[in-house]
Amino acid sequence: MRTALQIILAIIILVLSYLLYESIMKPIRFNRDRDVRLKAAIEKLKDIRELQVAYKSVYGKYTGSFDTLIGFFKHDSLINEGKVLVKAFNSDEITENEAIKKGFIKIIKTKVAVKDSLLRPDYPIDEIRYIPFTDSMEFAMAASEIPTPSGARVKVFETYAKYEDLLNGLDEQLVINYIDQREKITKFPGLKVGSLTEATNNAGNWE
Repeated sequence: MRTALQIILAIIILVLSYLLYESIMKPIRFNRDRDVRLKAAIEKLKDIRELQVAYKSVYGKYTGSFDTLIGFFKHDSLINEGKVLVKAFNSDEITENEAIKKGFIKIIKTKVAVKDSLLRPDYPIDEIRYIPFTDSMEFAMAASEIPTPSGARVKVFETYAKYEDLLNGLDEQLVINYIDQREKITKFPGLKVGSLTEATNNAGNWE
């Protein structure tokens, strides 16, 4: 009888020890896995922003299509400007702009492939639309034009992924708690770059 009680107590102690260990480790594992996922998503959002800015420099607008953005990276070119000194001049007497106008400096424009200028040539561009650590879930992306208080119209774009997708598969209650916490701070339940309602500088809501 005494031996049986000792065995039962030992089992109870082991169970309680495990539950205590899990209560400590669960949020630690969640924070670790969460940070890995969010870091990967942020890097991809930065890449999307870089391509959008370059696309606008060529076409005067942003795009709401990943197919268009991917095609831009694969097949399009950017114009690079270089300066060549044609004739010496006194920089104390005239500005660089004046030197250009007078022909002392010549502007040389060259075309450079987007894939040779941005990101890297072997960048997995076909994967840029997908949220990391998901089964082919895509970022939401759109482009538009909005008025400013002065009456001018500004081109804008927005790309985002919600935390419920970014953190899909992690502890459900901890995900809910994190979403509630972040939404109070950023007013958005996910990671987002750009805005369709404000003429921002395309900052990310993690910055």
